[in-house]
Amino acid sequence: MSSTEKRPKRLNWKERSFEVKMTTKTDKHKNNEVIQSNAPVENAPKRELVLDAAGTLPPENYIPRRKVTKLKWNGPIFEIQGYYYLENLPLLNDDMVKKSLVLINASGEKTEFPLKDKNIRQLKIDKEHGVDDLYLWSGFQGKYNLATDTSDGKPLPAGTYTVYLKLEVYVSTRKKYEQLFSLGNINEFLNDGFYSTKMEYFSAKREMKFNLLATYDEGVKTLKIKSTKLKDFNPAELTADASRKKGLFYRFFKKYGFKLFYMFFTLFPLQTKKVLFASDSRTDMSGNFEFVFAEMQRRDLDFDYHFSLRKTILEEKSYKEMIELAYHLATSKFIVLDDFYPMVYPLRIRANAELVQLWHAVGAFKTFGYSRIGRPGGPSPLSKNHRNYTKAIVSSKNVAKHYAEGFGIDIGHIVPTGIPRTDIFFDQDYQNRVKNDLYEQFPYLKDKKVIMFAPTFRGNGQQSAHYPMEVLDLDKLYKKFKDEYVFLFKVHPFVKNDWSIPYQYSDFFYDFSEYREINDLLFVTDVLITDYSSVCFEFALLNKPMVFFAFDVAEYVQERDFYYDYHSFIPGPLVRSTGELIKTIETGNFKMEKIHPFVNYFFENTDGKSSARVVDQIFLEQQGNDENLK
Repeated sequence: MSSTEKRPKRLNWKERSFEVKMTTKTDKHKNNEVIQSNAPVENAPKRELVLDAAGTLPPENYIPRRKVTKLKWNGPIFEIQGYYYLENLPLLNDDMVKKSLVLINASGEKTEFPLKDKNIRQLKIDKEHGVDDLYLWSGFQGKYNLATDTSDGKPLPAGTYTVYLKLEVYVSTRKKYEQLFSLGNINEFLNDGFYSTKMEYFSAKREMKFNLLATYDEGVKTLKIKSTKLKDFNPAELTADASRKKGLFYRFFKKYGFKLFYMFFTLFPLQTKKVLFASDSRTDMSGNFEFVFAEMQRRDLDFDYHFSLRKTILEEKSYKEMIELAYHLATSKFIVLDDFYPMVYPLRIRANAELVQLWHAVGAFKTFGYSRIGRPGGPSPLSKNHRNYTKAIVSSKNVAKHYAEGFGIDIGHIVPTGIPRTDIFFDQDYQNRVKNDLYEQFPYLKDKKVIMFAPTFRGNGQQSAHYPMEVLDLDKLYKKFKDEYVFLFKVHPFVKNDWSIPYQYSDFFYDFSEYREINDLLFVTDVLITDYSSVCFEFALLNKPMVFFAFDVAEYVQERDFYYDYHSFIPGPLVRSTGELIKTIETGNFKMEKIHPFVNYFFENTDGKSSARVVDQIFLEQQGNDENLK
């Protein structure tokens, strides 16, 4: 620039965002462009960069400066933080810079994860690592789950990957600089020089498991990740194989013979005193069954009781058991269910008989049944499931329309009796007895406060049910709460994850997933952590604090949907990370004021007499109607 040319006014970077001006040098350099900042940084040296005719910096001017300041693993989730810039190329505007993490396998295929551009002052990198303010937006952060964050939502494919940082700097709408560089020495972040974990994937038609190994590549000076596939199969084939082993005749009999026997037995007289309790999800009289049956026995009612109980729908019935079931279904005045029961749905229920659904859930939260038509895992509009119920109980008339829609039945068949198993929340003697039993069996529950983690499963149903335990940072929870609390896991019984509590945390975390009745555990729980599970309804009756740990709320709302707006519905704070969870429990900001109106809306009665209402309004009222018809 000649001495006679007027120099542009210099602005402090604090006063104005960084701008890049393209100018032309003297004739001697007329084919070259100069990039210069008209917003120099205080105390920073003047820099003038000359581009060649192709519009790129000569190699000698590219001086990469980068440092990984944090690299932490939790299962397949890893967090990374640091800075990356090209010396002589200012980064004063976050709109002009983009960074990403690039994984390149042996075939040269790239998997790219975007990084968040961070201000070095926010990360305290400027002081700790001496990064010049000229590179204000050189900082980056990222958090990725290698089991789910790939383009297809599956674990990182099998292969060996070299990890690089990618930096893109835009100097105009037409030009940008791009640089791929190694992470540098990250060995300090790997205990014993490596990190190993597993990655899992579950769907109705595919189940996969991988081993993930992270090491330091001394030659390239970066992180190396190896993904090894351990298993890959279709779980539906296992069920099909089990069915095929039963033979063609068995399958024919189950589909057609059972129905023919039922039709034949409908020629027998309907037994007006006969009650059949049928379930494919329990082997004993627990849950709503227990409380309704106990109430009927307490009154010494003149009924003839029969039971058909199985642990799971996958447990095949013998020919004799199917014939007996067909007989009882055809001749019982009351058929009582508590869950999904596929063998009854193709049947036409007899006139004057009652097919009663004592559904296991309370309230109405996430959509189910025919409310999910057209969604992944939703039913076919032609399905017969649930549609033959003559009665179904709910906790309040406010949710009757949702259950009518979900079951595909008329709203007139919905009876707001309340849910029998919630009666214990109003029985102080029962609660004291349960607490004493639990304290005697598990003494560690008595000495400290109890946090219980009870999330629902992820996936479209039992075949694909799982929960990504790695979203919880066990180490952080342990260090923060081990002196004051114990932490119980009550995982949904459908969850198939191969997961166990690390031994170093065994004096704080305890797995109660096999404990049958979650309601009993609620009585010794001080803080409940859940997400989309209906357990929040029962716990609200105790007026105790709960936190909603919904790390995937945006995706869940989109894919599963709810009957109510999730944010306004939940009677407690929403958190998305372990850090937010810890802060909420520490501060005690539980939004307790939301619990009372929540209970009033979702419970018609709070008197502990739901079992009595079921007996009165379904069994005795119907029996009385039958007597009047005689």
